[in-house]
Amino acid sequence: MAEIVDTFAECFNLWMSRILITAKNEKWAKIAANVSTGFATSTIGCPCEAGIDKMVPATETPDKRPGIILMFCASKKNLEQVLIDRVGQCILTCPTTAVFDALGEEPEVVFDTGNKMKYFGDGFQKKGEIAGKEVYKIPVMEGEFIIEKDFGAKKGIAGGNFFILAQTEDQGLTAAEAAAEEIQKIDKVILPFPGGICRSGSKVGSLKYKFMHATTNQKYCPTLKGQIEDSELPGDVNSVFEIVINGLTLDLVKQAMSVGIKTVKNMPGIKKITAGNYGGQLGKHFIYLKELV
Repeated sequence: MAEIVDTFAECFNLWMSRILITAKNEKWAKIAANVSTGFATSTIGCPCEAGIDKMVPATETPDKRPGIILMFCASKKNLEQVLIDRVGQCILTCPTTAVFDALGEEPEVVFDTGNKMKYFGDGFQKKGEIAGKEVYKIPVMEGEFIIEKDFGAKKGIAGGNFFILAQTEDQGLTAAEAAAEEIQKIDKVILPFPGGICRSGSKVGSLKYKFMHATTNQKYCPTLKGQIEDSELPGDVNSVFEIVINGLTLDLVKQAMSVGIKTVKNMPGIKKITAGNYGGQLGKHFIYLKELV
């Protein structure tokens, strides 16, 4: 069994919206979801953090078509523009799609995203209602693009994380993939990095370059073990993967971290499980690993 290090993950607040894309079939819903959540791993260098929450069967969507729920995470100031940009460029343009609000909780703020998007219709747009939702029907060459008038948002938790310290790259990747698969079964939680896994790691600031806001976390780089004095890696650890989690509530992020850690702690070659924290420089929410297992 892997050693669970007595440390904590340092999390921070981001504002979050949750939207439902529906389409003629699951294929096109997934295409729209994959395109609109691209370039959205970390707000350090991306306009937002985003990811796929879950698939929704046609029996449970407003227009009775297959659906997929996404989450977008950004500052309160930027989130509305993120929605306009991603819906406008990636979903409006995608064959057969429609978009509805799917926050699923009481919003702290409401963006009239659909009301702003209606102007793409150049005056030919029409108001409508689908399953009690106020929508706009915007004519496009294919037919109609349907978008709900308002989208809710609330303050959520970003940056939940844990590190998987493995003897080999293959063992670490296998464990990280298993953790991501289990975490993705939890509603209202996303893993914003590619495939739910981050291989780069980062720390706040730089030891050498003042212009860099984030740089490699050298203490966890296996190729540097013999070159630095403060390496955190045992001699038998040769690969590290990080799982980063965003969720609508702190309890959801804790649940996801717990599920992920319990999934990997007994897997072959996993030596330690730890987490990233930055002495309070990043966020005010601390999740202690020992409390999760």
